[in-house]
Amino acid sequence: MQILLAEDDDGVAAALVEVLYDHGHVTRRVRYGSEVMTYHRSSDLLLLDLGLPDIDGLDVLRAVRAVSDLSVVVLTARGDERSVVRGLRLGADDYLVKPVRLAELLARIETVTRRTAAKGVPAVRTVRAGDVEVDLDARRVRVGGAEVELTTKEFDILAVLAGRSGTAVSRERLLDEVWGDAHHAVSRSLDVHLTQLRAKLRRPELLTTIRGFGYRFGDLGN
Repeated sequence: MQILLAEDDDGVAAALVEVLYDHGHVTRRVRYGSEVMTYHRSSDLLLLDLGLPDIDGLDVLRAVRAVSDLSVVVLTARGDERSVVRGLRLGADDYLVKPVRLAELLARIETVTRRTAAKGVPAVRTVRAGDVEVDLDARRVRVGGAEVELTTKEFDILAVLAGRSGTAVSRERLLDEVWGDAHHAVSRSLDVHLTQLRAKLRRPELLTTIRGFGYRFGDLGN
């Protein structure tokens, strides 16, 4: 299996590369988050440290998940509950806190890859509700067959909601996935973006506000 290892500590990286090689895995080690975006498409699994020198690992995870279903195992010293929850919510298949026993790491990798292979059918990446079509991969939205131009943040918000079509998404989770650690400073900005998004889509029933909780996409009765 081709494993991409994002780890800035040379000693940790060397030990991991060695043990992975001994168990039949070909590993490409990178130090920076930007390199993950260069090499992830040629990999079967990403081992991701969160404390990278250029980009926070959670932002790297968010960027990978926007374009790929690559298996991701977070391997980090960051063991606080908020980081663990955010990592899993952002799409990590597993989350391990250093120091980790190598036998456990290998078992987790095996479990994740087996689970991914068992899925068989690719995830749906185009969501439809009435005459609204959201292409999550191409980042395109059509309403009644006509393309609608959205800003980056407007699409990011819509993608989080459309990706869970029919399911209530909390305001906290929406802020967390779109803005990350900065979300406490931009809470009111979400309201502005949602207002603009509703206006552009011209389907007021498409985005339902759930008072005291959050929002739901796709309530069109179709």
